[in-house]
Amino acid sequence: MRLLVVEDSTRMASLLRRGLEEEGYAVDVAGTGEEAMEHARAAAYDTILLDVMLPGVDGFKVCRQIREERGLAPILILTARDAVEDRVRGLDAGADDYLVKPFSFQELFARVRALVRRGPVDRAAVVRVGDLSLDPSRHEVRRGAGSVSLTVKEFALLEYLMRNAGIVLSRRQLIEHAWDFAYEGDSNVLDVYIRYLREKVDRPFGRASIETVRGVGYRIRDDGAATPPD
Repeated sequence: MRLLVVEDSTRMASLLRRGLEEEGYAVDVAGTGEEAMEHARAAAYDTILLDVMLPGVDGFKVCRQIREERGLAPILILTARDAVEDRVRGLDAGADDYLVKPFSFQELFARVRALVRRGPVDRAAVVRVGDLSLDPSRHEVRRGAGSVSLTVKEFALLEYLMRNAGIVLSRRQLIEHAWDFAYEGDSNVLDVYIRYLREKVDRPFGRASIETVRGVGYRIRDDGAATPPD
């Protein structure tokens, strides 16, 4: 298993490399965003550990660029920023997980193992729920004849809901599938993204297909054409 560590602190990069190599991984290290992109283009990594605070191009931009270039390796963002807005920004850029510094190496190793098991994102066939369609290979969503523009994480969340149409999915299931970061009881990231999805795929089309199941989680109606109540 080959990992890429993107960290501008020589000391931290050395610690990460040594710890991960002791866990049995082959590790490459990049100290800048530009170096990270060169590595990502040259090799297929099982996971990329990406620091946000980098000289020049920051980690958010690196993450977004990797995704725009069809890079499928799972990305774990490492940062000292703990605000919900910064988490949302990182996830929107295409990250799969988010770990706040300082962290324990045991937690880091557990996160990496989870991402390695998950592997590259599979690009499957078009998914349809009523008049809502989602094409993973083109990153396209349509409601009837209308096109819907979604961020990377909105897309991932909607895809999971659509692939389980009619099934109530718990908050933990949704978070672990779409982001792979440990759920925290006071985190409202999932609620924020559900609101974003409703504003984009339901309300403009007079729909209410994404439903809240109080005390459990969310589901998308399998008829895909629920209308808002009067």
